[in-house]
Amino acid sequence: MVPLMVAGRDAAPRPEPGRPLDLLVGQQLEYVWLGHAVVLGFTGGRQVLIEAVAHLDGPTGRYDVEPGDNPSDAIATLLGDVVESAGARDTGELEIGFRGGAALLVDVDDDAESWAVTGADGLLIVCLARGELAVWGGGSGGRV
Repeated sequence: MVPLMVAGRDAAPRPEPGRPLDLLVGQQLEYVWLGHAVVLGFTGGRQVLIEAVAHLDGPTGRYDVEPGDNPSDAIATLLGDVVESAGARDTGELEIGFRGGAALLVDVDDDAESWAVTGADGLLIVCLARGELAVWGGGSGGRV
């Protein structure tokens, strides 16, 4: 499991909702960890941490992936696939499209953080409660 960093008040400017998360595009999914959080590990040291319900639409159907004691392993079908598109909706949901045709949508939680994206350079993007996005580190200056 990957620890989620706690940042101080020195957060970088927040990314505009609806903007793409370019740091994931072109990256291959190398591993999936299932548990109280679902962790997707990509090439280039990038990771996606999922702490809310996610919906996977793929060639074999639609699956709900909910972190917890018995998470669905359907997300493992994405291993080896490459991200074609990634972004946060205006409402904060995370959308990731894969070259193989699958799409992953991570819901927003009204009371807690629902997802985070990390980059190898220390960049941390977090979807806070109610879909608010925040960015720390990585020298991004708010650009993701």
